[in-house]
Amino acid sequence: MYLPSDSTSLFAGKSFLIIDDFPGMRSMLREMLRTFGTKNIDTVTNGKEAIASLEKNKYDVVLCDYNLGSGKNGQHILEEAKYRGLIGLATAWIIITAEKTADLVFGAAEYMPDDYIIKPVNEATMKSRLEKVLARKEMLVDIERAASEKDYGLTIALCDKALASSKTNTTELQRIKTSTLLTMGRYDRAQQEFEQILAKRDIPWAKTGLGKAAFYKGEHARAQQLFREVINENPAYLEAHDWLAKSYEASGELEEAQRALVRCTELSPNSVIRQKNLGELAHKRGDLETAENAFRKTIKLGQFSIHKTPVAYLGLAKICSENDNPAEALQILKETCKEFESAETSLHAKVVEGMVYSKSGDLANAGKISAEVAELVKADDGHRSSSVMLEAAQMFLATGNKEAAEDIARTIIKNNHENAELLAQVNDLYSQAGMSDQGEELVRKSRQEVIAINDRGVVLAKEGKLDEAIRLLSDARTLLPNNKRIMINLSNMAVMSMRKNGKNGDMMLMVNECLRQVAKLDPQDKWCAQLQIALDALPA
Repeated sequence: MYLPSDSTSLFAGKSFLIIDDFPGMRSMLREMLRTFGTKNIDTVTNGKEAIASLEKNKYDVVLCDYNLGSGKNGQHILEEAKYRGLIGLATAWIIITAEKTADLVFGAAEYMPDDYIIKPVNEATMKSRLEKVLARKEMLVDIERAASEKDYGLTIALCDKALASSKTNTTELQRIKTSTLLTMGRYDRAQQEFEQILAKRDIPWAKTGLGKAAFYKGEHARAQQLFREVINENPAYLEAHDWLAKSYEASGELEEAQRALVRCTELSPNSVIRQKNLGELAHKRGDLETAENAFRKTIKLGQFSIHKTPVAYLGLAKICSENDNPAEALQILKETCKEFESAETSLHAKVVEGMVYSKSGDLANAGKISAEVAELVKADDGHRSSSVMLEAAQMFLATGNKEAAEDIARTIIKNNHENAELLAQVNDLYSQAGMSDQGEELVRKSRQEVIAINDRGVVLAKEGKLDEAIRLLSDARTLLPNNKRIMINLSNMAVMSMRKNGKNGDMMLMVNECLRQVAKLDPQDKWCAQLQIALDALPA
């Protein structure tokens, strides 16, 4: 354990990355670190060089200037490093800035730095801050390894061990432990942990965590109450605002959700994610002015961010079309295809282009785009986003291609037969096209087909015919690669089979593929986390 008098050993062997665009500042910080006993020091001048260094090397501490001139700023680099897993729990990230911390961008809680140091930097302040953060981070090395390997049981056990053996770093260990419990879908256990923490002291992050547990359990009213309490006591606690908006939206209270997001963007106007979320929600509510402003801000703020997203560009193009400005909409779509080269984005942009032409009365071009999209959709591997496919179905109905619309709608329904919100959107789509009865019948029949296959698989498994059940659901998964229920049941049956017959390489691969896809579709799916634990527990 680190002792204050043992400062040299604390710094010795540690690796540092300095990110600053001024040579004088880089030299000063490097010399400071050398006087502390550090020898392993890399320096870079901008975001591109920083990311390249982080891709190649693992650092104990990153000292990053906030303002790096043109291109990425310090917050952009931090967000990309965390988003891409280039740094973990045991890496300390300190932002050095001439700005007051209240004036900086505050993103989501998981993208916050470990500390801020305000310029001018002096040796005493730097050493004191580094000693504290390094002492905290030293005990997280094993925890970081377990977390990165998704060994959640070990992560919690290591947190418990550290909490029992030391009174330092208690808050960070508690946050890691409770966050891991939420990731595992252990919401009741997480709730108990949060309540124990709050019984000793009313802490914003713990009460917000208690609200998250309630949210995941479907107790939206209780979650909203907790988030409001946090905000009333700590008006600038942004994570509570984020989750309050999320919980309102989940319970269908869209006006309240937008009000919460507006307040959040007032407190944190430079967050790409929050502006994007506000744009999407306002557009959903038909508040085109707010949506347009939010999407334009998202595009501007996201220029150098890992969170730069085609959603803002495409959303803005739709709004321009709805505001009878097809020329700007089409120009934005061209920019979208230049900025984002993925097949998914290209397809989505073409769908929106078709709707722009249809809305403006250019039926010839609308029909041409509709035919092009129909060909692209035929070659689809079934992994396209349901929201994009829903918009494609809308465009097909608007251009008279009812057969293509029905094919897509059927696929959406079968892949999401338990998603009430998405099924309602399919019904609304047909209702807007004056085809309510056809839409309702399509939803009913398609759902029944999937339910029958799933139920048959479950019956076979209960009868002990696991091989037959696995073959049935495996075939269903091939046809419906985005159906969560089929993938979860298939994975569960495969685990049951391997418990009985031993590990099987092909079966392990299949289960891992299913769980990755479920996690991609729904990061908070509780069965996914529990099945991963069961899979990891299989004897060798």
